[in-house]
Amino acid sequence: MNRIKILIIDDEWLIRLELKNMLAQYAKIGVIDEAANISEAIALYAEKKHDVIFLDIQMPGGSGFDFLEKINGKYKLVFITGFDQYLAKAKKFSAIGYLMKPINKDQLSKVIKKL
Repeated sequence: MNRIKILIIDDEWLIRLELKNMLAQYAKIGVIDEAANISEAIALYAEKKHDVIFLDIQMPGGSGFDFLEKINGKYKLVFITGFDQYLAKAKKFSAIGYLMKPINKDQLSKVIKKL
C-alpha cells in the first residue's frame, strides 16, 4: 500500500501540530511535513512532491494562493482557514476540501475519505 505524503502549510504552529496529530491516526497517511511560511513550503514541496497539501490562506509573507502560483505538480489540495470569504476562489483551484479552523475531526474524516 502506498502511503500518502502530506504537506501542512500554516503559520500557526498549534494548528500544524493539531492537524498532524489528527492525520497520524489514519493508516494510509505516511510522511507528514510542515512549513510555517511560503518560502519553506516551496522548498519542501520541490524536494518531496507531496500527494496532498493542507494549505492556510492568510499568512505573513504571502498567501496560500501565492504558493499555488509558484509550484507545479500533481497534488490534492485542502484549504485550512479561519475565513470563509475565500471559498469561491478556493474552488477555482479544484480543492477537495475547505476546512474551517478550528479543524473538526468529522470534517477531516470526510476529506480523508475523498483521498
